[in-house]
Amino acid sequence: MSTTVTAEQFLARSIRLATANVLNSGGPFGAMIVTADGKTFDGVNRVTADNDPTAHAEVTAIRTACRELGTFDLSGATLYTSCEPCPMCLASALWARVSRVVYAADRHDAASVGFDDAVFYEYFDNQDRDSLMPVSKLELGDPQAPAPLEPFTTWNTLETRIDY
Repeated sequence: MSTTVTAEQFLARSIRLATANVLNSGGPFGAMIVTADGKTFDGVNRVTADNDPTAHAEVTAIRTACRELGTFDLSGATLYTSCEPCPMCLASALWARVSRVVYAADRHDAASVGFDDAVFYEYFDNQDRDSLMPVSKLELGDPQAPAPLEPFTTWNTLETRIDY
């Protein structure tokens, strides 16, 4: 009998995590990071339980994996998640260098039960995105104000920096 865990088993576990989390005051989302060498790290949605809008299952799995592995680079890892990741979670996976994302339910399934993040997907495609949330650059007029590039200049001259 094989002891190899399959992608379907990892995905099934993320669904079980999501269901258990609902019964523990959390949202109906579960995720896990599986490293190239088979280490697993779970995450569940704690947005309302912790009053943290960034505590999506995918983000909590990424945070746990990075903390426990002592790295911010999850190259070679796969993110298994009970539902299609929202734009924030996809961006988090990109920043963590996750190599692959596999999900069960999609964004339309989530929307059908009240978790509609279509407006966020549309935000990035929409030329009129300022109608949802204005984002703008502000030039500093005060000559005593720090230069906007000062943090980058300092970063580039720091010998002890850790590039990411």
